[in-house]
Amino acid sequence: MLPQRLGFGIFMAPFHRAGENPTLALRRDLELIESLDELGYDEAWVGEHHSGSWEIISSPEVFLAAAGERTKRIRLGTGVVSIPYHNPFQTADRMVLLDHLTRGRAMLGVGPGALPADAAFMNIDPQKQRPQMDEGLGIILRLLTEEEPITYEGSWFELKNAQLQLRPYQRPHMPVAVASTISPSGMTTAGKHGVGVLSIASYSGEGLQALPNQWSFAEKAAADAGRPAPSRAGWRVVLPIHLAESREEAFRDVDPGLLQWNNEYFHGTLKHPAFKLASDAQELAQQMTQFGAPVIGTPDDLIARIHQLQEVSGGFGTVLLLAHEWCDRQKTMKSYELLARYVMPRFQDLTSWIDRS
Repeated sequence: MLPQRLGFGIFMAPFHRAGENPTLALRRDLELIESLDELGYDEAWVGEHHSGSWEIISSPEVFLAAAGERTKRIRLGTGVVSIPYHNPFQTADRMVLLDHLTRGRAMLGVGPGALPADAAFMNIDPQKQRPQMDEGLGIILRLLTEEEPITYEGSWFELKNAQLQLRPYQRPHMPVAVASTISPSGMTTAGKHGVGVLSIASYSGEGLQALPNQWSFAEKAAADAGRPAPSRAGWRVVLPIHLAESREEAFRDVDPGLLQWNNEYFHGTLKHPAFKLASDAQELAQQMTQFGAPVIGTPDDLIARIHQLQEVSGGFGTVLLLAHEWCDRQKTMKSYELLARYVMPRFQDLTSWIDRS
């Protein structure tokens, strides 16, 4: 069911090509969130990575604290904290601090860790990352809500009479969401713990095919855990988007940035099997928009795609734009502005009374 008000935000890895000035790239990221706050976007989620040379934010909490000082209303989430990389007590403690520093705008997104090199650096067994995420998330939620000290011997950490010094600014705690790809594991973890979902692979052809059944995994896990069915309002779907005044202009804008993003990051750095080496940006754009959920086109194209995804999925609460640098700064910001001017009003009931009058 389509919610009365659909939220909009960004999911920022971020993607910065290796070889450019990283300090300036990080300043651009902060400036982008500041601009989105002014444009009325609801959320910004920022990732944690430690290798690969493109995604250069190692501590989303530190970055989001800086963003919080530049902004007024946009909510700020970790997209995501890799739970197996940390003692869950420290993750909970840092998030409570961020919640207070932002006056209740913090959100906790969690995952098992995405980059193989990150886990290798810390000698973490990749086969154990997902169960460790599940285990750690359960402890984090207990630390955020329980009154009594917690003693717990985990698979990779121990707590002895542990309790946080501060209660979260938001009660009972900040919004929490689990990263989900195409497999049911993320959805299952979210349903088990009664938290939201970040669908970060829904834009691929495989992800689009998986959407119709995804929410049922969360509902089943919630039922198995004796919890009420989760709210679809907490389901966030990530889409790569670039908008322009015309579809032809949008396709011209992303050449050659889209090709570099596909070839140098997903194919070259991640070795992602779904991203094949491409030679023509226009052909790649056509393939992406034809066989997946990305939108390279006009606001009307995006409106139609969101309606399609809502119908296919059964309904979700927020669209997150996958932040990228396919084109120059001016064209990128124009895309965000077009969405705020023409797409948001259609899904947030901002113009129906204007039309009526």
